[in-house]
Amino acid sequence: MRNFSRHLVLPIFILLLCSQFVVADSGRDPYEYFFNESWGDFSEELIKAKAEGKKGVLLFFEQKDCPFCHRMKTTVLNQPAVQAYFREHFLSFSIDIEGDIEITDFKGKAMTQKEFSEKVNRVRATPVFGFYDFEGNQVVRYTGATSGIDEFLWLGEFFVTGEYKHTKFSKFKRQKRKAIKNSL
Repeated sequence: MRNFSRHLVLPIFILLLCSQFVVADSGRDPYEYFFNESWGDFSEELIKAKAEGKKGVLLFFEQKDCPFCHRMKTTVLNQPAVQAYFREHFLSFSIDIEGDIEITDFKGKAMTQKEFSEKVNRVRATPVFGFYDFEGNQVVRYTGATSGIDEFLWLGEFFVTGEYKHTKFSKFKRQKRKAIKNSL
């Protein structure tokens, strides 16, 4: 019996040690740490974003059973570095493209989340990240999941630095990758 318990100690210890790393890497709830609370009036959110010194508003268009939305929330939007960067520069909100909750759009018009997604923003596939300036204009749009944390941070930087006014995101991303490659 003693030999049997001694042989179990090492595997149990390794299992416990590994589970510590899994828990530590799981990130934080994006609904608490990435997205801001909203009463659903985006015309007011623009005013608030400007008053708080943000660069704009980010909307994450998602739907319940979207595997790419889920992947973004569990591998990118849950990461503390991503949450800190986006909280510093944006007010960020989640929009359910099938939602019946009433919101007020950037122009002050009331409608459901579904109407806002479909009619105003022409969102058909998810996820979609829409970056809005202080006039309520969508100036950057990214459809689909990013390749990872770096690409998503670059997407935020693309808007924050105003590079979207001069180039396409694909070119901006290539430049960032090239800079990293050259620094190695």
